[in-house]
Amino acid sequence: MTDTALLAIIAAQVTAIVILRYFATSGGFAWLTARRGITAGPRDEVRRRKQVAAEIRWSLTAAIIYGIPAGLMLGAWHLFGLTRITTAITPAAVLWWLPNIALYLFVHDTWFYWTHRAMHAPALFKRVHAVHHASKPPTAWAAMSFHPWESLSGALLIPALAFLIPIHVSALAVVLTIATVMGVTNHMGWEMFPQRWVNGWFGRHVITASHHENHHQRYTCNYGLYFRFWDQFCGTDKGLARFPSP
Repeated sequence: MTDTALLAIIAAQVTAIVILRYFATSGGFAWLTARRGITAGPRDEVRRRKQVAAEIRWSLTAAIIYGIPAGLMLGAWHLFGLTRITTAITPAAVLWWLPNIALYLFVHDTWFYWTHRAMHAPALFKRVHAVHHASKPPTAWAAMSFHPWESLSGALLIPALAFLIPIHVSALAVVLTIATVMGVTNHMGWEMFPQRWVNGWFGRHVITASHHENHHQRYTCNYGLYFRFWDQFCGTDKGLARFPSP
């Protein structure tokens, strides 16, 4: 079998994993939301079902767009050793492990903030980002509900970083897990963190559902993904939203 065929197989496998991951995480948190007696999304049941169906359709397209670059990156690492991913456990790797995760998250957050803010320019919003904001309010199924162009802008960064910044494979797994969980939980219609966290040091620096919900309510603020740094630095942080009672 040729290297090209193997690369295509790996890309297809990773894409399938991304699709399964979407259903597992979004479906899991949607189930947990229902178990808590919370109605995420529109109050009207017919509208809610239509919205969730649209969120899943867009998310499946996004999962394919996210899966292919990730699969090509992993194939380039596994088959050709072209990335900066490592499996070596050395003293330097252990010391670099947490800072490495923080660096990847900060770079990803920076990319997300500025591309997300750009998506709110009238022309781009109408043609691209309106797909995501069609969820009013969003549900856990909306985590990947993006127009294909927006999906592409988000899908390329972490695979690109793997070619530029050294990272242990376990640290990369942590980054991808955080990205997945934060993407889902920030849209599920309730706050999973204790209020003392949300209102304390943690919530002043890390984005939670209460912070991102304000973006979906007001549109022109709270553009970040993981951290409040860029919103605070640029004056676009407008605080936390309150969720309606179940």
